[in-house]
Amino acid sequence: MEGKNIRNFSIIAHIDHGKSTLADRLLEYTYTLSSRELKEQTLDTMDLERERGISIKAHTIRLTYWYKRKDRFLLNLIDTPGHVDFSYEVSRALAACEGTLLLVDAVQGVEAQTIANLYLAQKRKLVIIPVINKIDLPLANPERVKDQLKKLGLSSSSQAILTSAKEGEGVREVLEAIVKKIPPPIYHPNTSLKALIFDSLFDVHRGVVGYIRVIEGIIKPGMKIQVMSSGKQFKVEEVGILKLKRVPMEKLESGEVGYFIANVKNISDLTVGDTITQADNPTSSPFPGYKKPKPMVLCGIYPGEGEKFENLKMALGKLKLSDPALSFQPETSPTLGPGFRCGFLGLLHKEIVQERLEREFDLKLITTAPNVVYRLLKSNGKIIQVNNPSKFPSRGKIEMVEEPYIKASIITTQQYLGNIFELLEKRRGKFLDMRWLDTSRVLLLYKIPFSEIAMKFYDELKSVSQGYASFDYKHIGYKETKLVKLEVLVNGKILDALSLITHKEKAYPKAKILAKRLKKVIPKHQFPIPIQIATGGKIIARETIPALRKDVTAPLYGGDVTRKKKLLERQKEGKKRMRVFGKVSIPQEAFLAVLETE
Repeated sequence: MEGKNIRNFSIIAHIDHGKSTLADRLLEYTYTLSSRELKEQTLDTMDLERERGISIKAHTIRLTYWYKRKDRFLLNLIDTPGHVDFSYEVSRALAACEGTLLLVDAVQGVEAQTIANLYLAQKRKLVIIPVINKIDLPLANPERVKDQLKKLGLSSSSQAILTSAKEGEGVREVLEAIVKKIPPPIYHPNTSLKALIFDSLFDVHRGVVGYIRVIEGIIKPGMKIQVMSSGKQFKVEEVGILKLKRVPMEKLESGEVGYFIANVKNISDLTVGDTITQADNPTSSPFPGYKKPKPMVLCGIYPGEGEKFENLKMALGKLKLSDPALSFQPETSPTLGPGFRCGFLGLLHKEIVQERLEREFDLKLITTAPNVVYRLLKSNGKIIQVNNPSKFPSRGKIEMVEEPYIKASIITTQQYLGNIFELLEKRRGKFLDMRWLDTSRVLLLYKIPFSEIAMKFYDELKSVSQGYASFDYKHIGYKETKLVKLEVLVNGKILDALSLITHKEKAYPKAKILAKRLKKVIPKHQFPIPIQIATGGKIIARETIPALRKDVTAPLYGGDVTRKKKLLERQKEGKKRMRVFGKVSIPQEAFLAVLETE
């Protein structure tokens, strides 16, 4: 189809502002799916998305819309997640679009992720159509939301479309705005193929399936294509469009969004963000895609059963296809054996990946406490990056330590400012700016060490604000600081997997709490187990798990007292040997205890 009747758009919003519901109404209004296929959160296909009520993956679907019942338009909706941890999914979706709907809740108003997504769209110079949702609610105040958008520099805020996705109100106006305001893609069908891979997944029967936006040229079955980054070539077997299921087509032309299958069996042969072109007539330059995501939180993931290591490796490879923000590399722990050091964009991202590995691939996993990447200047002048506390060198070998900092944007109401200031001070935050969005809502800008928000910060923020604060952040570089490494010794042996890096001022209270937590979660054995927390070779906290008491004299029914003494002496000798040679089993709860040290 000619490009003038195609519109490629996405919907961006903060969590729970009604994005999935609006997508449902668009599908319903355009009769894209049958009534049997339609359900709540139609585009949220994962059980996890439905259970948590959030979008995790960017989904793509084609809608056919008859404008004023005369002109036929093809609308390619590339849906996006709302949580800050999945901002990379948003950037990938926006790269394949010419415009976007900016959805804002008429009651909650502008939130932190609303601002972050707005800036992402403005950076890509997309047409932004503001949509104010949930106007049917008693506390809805659309005019206040328009003023907030205007203060953010959105000139089109006065023409915002008022909708109630739940009631189906304003859906026709949204579709008309998409057709009238979002420009058609530039139509170049007669040039060499240039297509952007914005997503992919693994099909057990067909291999790697690539989701593409065709920038220039045509792609069709039988064509020989080349991946521009690696130079690898494949023969296209099938192309088509997406309507929840894959619908095969004869070809995909310039401006269209769809999928291709080319018998790609090796997971690493297709990279999201890469460009594909015609092998015998390649394009001169790749499409300027998106930056490779930098992991912000790292942790070790190990199989609960040693023989499942290869299964975990295969599962991570397949998961990375649909989640390119995930990174991993093999590592070996003396305590836990072979596993992987994995990188995530945030704690929610880590939780989702772990849960998907356990559900979709039937794996039992042990995960270590999350940490961030530190930069160290050693005494020999060498600069190294440390992403694992066990590899943090001793203090004498370090000249300087730098930790990553983030710029945090927090939007809240006036009544919770005191609680939030107190929380940010406790987390070593530095005040930057405060802007009033209206008479009651304020935007706070803070500079905070990333390690301080990597553990339970978001939960605490929601707690002190009773759920009325929203949070977003971006990485702003490194800064020198005083850090120490806490080592955990159980029965005299260092457990590298439980080590953590913390600020010098917090080392002693954290060590005391950690020792007490570990005493609770490590089960009793037949011998007493000392738990020691050390830093720089000095023990700063200690707890002892008492021995499991077993009454070895219970079978005795009488006789001389020496019989009883003999059994007790034998038990005492056995416990002494066990203390030297016995192995202490460490449950998963011990690794979770590190998270509870705040």
